[in-house]
Amino acid sequence: MKYRVALQESEEGFSVWVPGLPGCASQGTTEEEALANIAEAVREYLDVAVENAAGMVIREIEVAV
Repeated sequence: MKYRVALQESEEGFSVWVPGLPGCASQGTTEEEALANIAEAVREYLDVAVENAAGMVIREIEVAV
């Protein structure tokens, strides 16, 4: 699954967040580290979302952009 992320460089390193997943953000000292960290954050975000949907029917869809 692919997600678009927003990446911003600062004096401390890089901040990164996923506009399509409210509250899903991370950071890293390098761009590569920030992107690896946000990938893990997305996995954890989606795991929690599925747990919170317990008892609901879950379907996967593909959306072309």
